[in-house]
Amino acid sequence: MTTDRPRLLERPDPVRRSMFAIGCIAIGAATAGFLAATLRFFVPNVLYEPSRRFDIGPPSGFPPGAVTFLPDRRLYVFNGTDGFYTISSVCTHLGCNVKRGGPGFACPCHGSQFNENGQVVQGPAPKPLAWYSLSLSPHAHLVVDLDHPVTPEFRLRA
Repeated sequence: MTTDRPRLLERPDPVRRSMFAIGCIAIGAATAGFLAATLRFFVPNVLYEPSRRFDIGPPSGFPPGAVTFLPDRRLYVFNGTDGFYTISSVCTHLGCNVKRGGPGFACPCHGSQFNENGQVVQGPAPKPLAWYSLSLSPHAHLVVDLDHPVTPEFRLRA
C-alpha cells in the first residue's frame, strides 16, 4: 500500500497563509488611506481671519489723556483733548511692534523712531505709522476700521 496522497489534500503552508493575511491587511490599509485622502479634497481649506472692522468698547473705557495699547490688534488708541484716534503699532520697516516712549514711538528691532503723529524721525522705516478710522457704533462703542486709513489730522469726538 502506498501513501501517495493527492497533493490537493495536503494542508496549506502556515507561513504562506500568514503572508497572504499580511498582504490583504496592507492592501486594505492602502485603500483606506487612498479613500481618506480623496475624501479630504471635499473639505475646503479655509483660513478665517479676524474682521478688519471691530469694536473696541465704549469711549468711557479709554480715560481722557490716556494712551491704550491693544496688543491683539496691534493698535494704540489715544484719547486726547481734541478727540479719539488710533495709530498702528506695526513698524513699516519689518513689522515689529513699536513701543511708545516719550512723545513718540521707537522700534526695538532695528531702531526706527517715529514722532507722536507716527511720522518717521529716524530710519530705516520707509513710511510713517498707519492711522485708522474710528467711528461710533449704534451702541455708542468705538469701532476701528483697518480698511480705511486716515490722515494724522483725523479725530473722533465722542
